[in-house]
Order: sequence, then C-alpha cells, then structure tokens
Amino acid sequence: MRKLLLLILLLLMPSSLYCAEVTKVSVTGNPNISGEYILNVVDTKPGRELSRDVILTDLEAIYNQGYFSFVDVNLDEEEDGVTVTYVVQENPVIESINFTGNTLYTSEQLMTEVFSQEGTVFNRQFFRNDLDRIQEKYHKDGYVMVRVSDVQIQGGNIYVTILEPRVHDILIQGNTKTKAYVIRRELKINEGDIFNVTKFRHDLGKLQGLGYFEDVNVGFDVPEGQDDIVDLILTVKEKRTASVGVNVGYGTESGLSGGLTYGDTNMFGRGMHFEVGFNEGDEASYWATFSSPYMDMKTFAWRVGARYSHYDDRYYYRKGRRQFNFDEKSLTFFGGLGKKFINDDWSWFLTLRHEDVEYSNIRYALPGYIDDLTKWDGVNQTVELQVMWDKRDEYAPYPKGFVWDVNIEQAVEALGGDYNYTKYWTQARFYIALNKVLEGFADIGGTWSEENPLLLAARLRIGSASDKDLPSFARYSLGGMNSLRGYDSRSFEGANMYMGNFELRVPVASAVSIVGFYDIGNADDKMDWDNSHDDYGLGVRVKTPFGNLRVDYAKGEDENRTYFGFGEMF
Repeated sequence: MRKLLLLILLLLMPSSLYCAEVTKVSVTGNPNISGEYILNVVDTKPGRELSRDVILTDLEAIYNQGYFSFVDVNLDEEEDGVTVTYVVQENPVIESINFTGNTLYTSEQLMTEVFSQEGTVFNRQFFRNDLDRIQEKYHKDGYVMVRVSDVQIQGGNIYVTILEPRVHDILIQGNTKTKAYVIRRELKINEGDIFNVTKFRHDLGKLQGLGYFEDVNVGFDVPEGQDDIVDLILTVKEKRTASVGVNVGYGTESGLSGGLTYGDTNMFGRGMHFEVGFNEGDEASYWATFSSPYMDMKTFAWRVGARYSHYDDRYYYRKGRRQFNFDEKSLTFFGGLGKKFINDDWSWFLTLRHEDVEYSNIRYALPGYIDDLTKWDGVNQTVELQVMWDKRDEYAPYPKGFVWDVNIEQAVEALGGDYNYTKYWTQARFYIALNKVLEGFADIGGTWSEENPLLLAARLRIGSASDKDLPSFARYSLGGMNSLRGYDSRSFEGANMYMGNFELRVPVASAVSIVGFYDIGNADDKMDWDNSHDDYGLGVRVKTPFGNLRVDYAKGEDENRTYFGFGEMF
C-alpha cells in the first residue's frame, strides 16, 4: 500500500519535472540518522536527469534501511533544474527491550543475541535479524518448536513474546506385546517439558537400540487454538525378540568349541532377558540366566543365574611356567540387584555368588612341579559390590566416551563358604574417535565416517587382595583371548594384577575392520612392575547376523596364538 501511494504521488507530479536536470539532493526529518548515510543508497544525483523510476527506487531503498516509518519526496522546480528533497520520519529511539514467555533462557541471556541497543534508533531490519538469532539459539539447542509469536512497539519500548510449546500428552500405539511403561521409561521427555528434538531423537535411538521394534515413528499434533502445547504420537512396529544363537570359538590352547543358546530379550513384554545355553568342547559349560537390566533412580535392575562348567585337560601355570594338566569342574549360582545413583551416569550393583569348585586328575606333571591348586577345592561364598561411572554416549552407533568401575569382593565364611578374603580392583575403558584429530594430517576421504570412525580403544585394569594366599579360582589371572592374547589361559596368576589393552580399530568397509592391538600386564603375589608380559598382533572384525565375528592373531614372548569367536574383547 505504501509503495502504491508513492507511485500515485509521483504520477500526479508535473511531467515537465522529469525532463529537468537535478541540481540538488537533500534529506530532511532525520535528527539522529546521518543524511550522508541515507543518501548513500539513492541513485538520484546532481547533474543527472530526473527519473520517476529512479525516484521510486530511491524511496524504496531509504525505507529498506529500516530506520524510518515513513519516506516521501519533495520536488522543487527552479530556473536551472529541480531540487530533490527526501522527507523521512525516524522510528523511535529504543528505551527498553522486554521479553515475556521465556523460561529456558533469561532475558539477559537472550539480550546477548540482540545487536539493537537502548538509546539507538529502532531499525526494523536489524531487529528482525535479532529475532532470527534468538530463534536460532533455541533451535540450535534442540528447541525447534520455539518461536517469536509477537512483537509490540509502544513508543520506545519493545515487547517480544516468546512461545515455548510444551508437551501436553505422549500417546503410544502399535505395541501388542511390549508394555507401554517399558517404552515410556526410555523417554526422558515428560508431559509439561518444553519439546527438545535433539533429546527426543536420542530417546528414539534408545528405543530402536532395545531390539524390540522393527520401526519407531513419531507424529505431532497441535490441538486447535492451543499453539502453546503439542501432543507426541509414538508408533512402534514390534518384532520377534526370541532367538536361537550359534556359539563357535577357537583358541590355540582350548581348541574348537561350539554350542547353542536360546534367549528372549523382552520376556513377557517387560524388557526382561532370559537365556539358556551350552558350549561343548575341551571347555564345556551349561548356563541359564534371567535378568531385568533396566535401572534408573527409582527402578532396580536384577539378575539371577546358574552355570556349570567342566574343563578337561587344562594347563596349570605357576609364575608363568606350566606345571601339569588337570580337570576342573565348577557349579555357580548368583543373584544381584542394582540401581542408579542421583543421575544416569552413576550406578551400583551388588552380587551374591555361590561357587563350588573341584580339581582332579593331575597328569603330565613336570619334574619338581608345585601343586598349590588342588588344595583349594571347596565352596566359596562371596559378596561383590560394583560402582560404575558410565560416560559413554548411549546414542552413538559405536563405543564413544569412557566407563570406569570400582569393585570389591568379600568372601564370607559365615555364609557357608570355606574361605575369607577381600579383593578389590578397578577398571577404566576409553573409546576415542580419531577422525577429527587426523583432519589436515591425513586424507580420510569417505573411508571413516562419523557412524563408523577410526577408533582408539583402551582398557586399564589394576587389582589387589587382602591376602596373597588366595584360592586358585579367586586369584587374578591373565592370559587367553580376553586378557593377554599372546599367552595361554591363566598363564599368570596371583593376588595382584595390572593390565593394559590397546586397540586401533580401522574400518576398511561398512562391515569389516582391521584391528591392531598391544597388551601388557602381569598377575603375581606381589605387584612386580618390572616383570611385565606383553604381546601384539592383528585382528579382523566382521559384522554378521550372529554378532561381531572376531579373529585375533597375537605374538607373545615365546609363542603365537590365534583366537576365533564373537564380540569385541572390551
């Protein structure tokens, strides 16, 4: 409308003026804004022929500077030409900027995004950019539904209304087996919270990671006439959670082994885990476990289980030297309970364990062998407390961050056991993506993505005990595919232990990685830092429907070892 009125006024002016030469160009009505600044955007100049189109463009350009509520032009005819005077009306000087409706950020925090200042002439363009930056601040932090709903200018006072939509209701549909509370407890967003898309996307990732659903979708509904609230509609498509698994393993020492497992990760639709299985080979085992792994500050996690194992023709080592071969049988029952502390990072878990161990059939003994194994037959009753600080990113598609745990195990004769001792150990695991570290030093191209990066993984463990004369089954032991890969299982044993495992996991395809590793450590009756044992080697990881296939080839001090199995070492 304003542009149309200006055009009409220009059309009503005498046409003779538009053949005249411009003798002077000036501006009036601008007590605060420099005339030079205003005239800098006009194309009408002294010495040029006056043009209706150019005048119209000039008026638009001055108005678009943002400082003026009204712009007009006066044309005065003179003997030698025409004088052009642009008439402006400035916006008010800003006296205050006031925010309402903002609860996530204080007005002072929002003002850090505002370039317009008190005591300056209000500029529409600048303030529009200010409002854009405010919305961008919200959106960058995940509050994508927040917007500036209204701006009122009363004299020099500016009133900005922020609309922060809150979650009104969360509707869950599509679940026929899984209980709604099992889904709901994975969502950190609650009714009444301001909607945050980043956190909610993470919640959806957690739901997908449970393995209960083929698909998880979300819809949004804003009730009519209530733009300050939003309903979330979560639709899930369930899948089978019961499965039969095949276990296959190979070790240079233990040989080939294999077995079957049957399990369900969502028993009764309550997120409980059940598994029963067996492995056959030189090292055979049979087990059953039942657990509810979810925990928070109100909900306890728990697990119970039993395991029977027998190991035929096992090697017994003392101080790293093989002494003889023997057979071992063990029967274990356990039960535990745990919970989160004051936040999601800290948790505790208490486990009661009954273990009955039998050693027999000593053979192939070396001359002068020492038997400090078979005297430890018997029953062991223990109480173990674990406290964990877990800072891994639960939403990342690969291990990211670190986790640290502290453990204390007390054997108690009063509970029917044959032994009394205390063990304590701590462990830290680190997972560091190296993609950004290598930027500028190596051309990573598309080889390592954010979802599948070059990864440095490390595990550090140290432990001790109250008594160096521990039962054999309670000693710290190192050696084998899950500790020092270049040595036989239980090559080093004792009441003290330290170990470090370091892996560089290098993706070479979407489902294949090459792993370079180095292991170092020792277990002995004293903490002998000068008597470390180490190994190094290469491994291959292949993602399969049965899990992560793992092959490791390690070179130790005396021999090389090859291991085949599933899952990562840590």
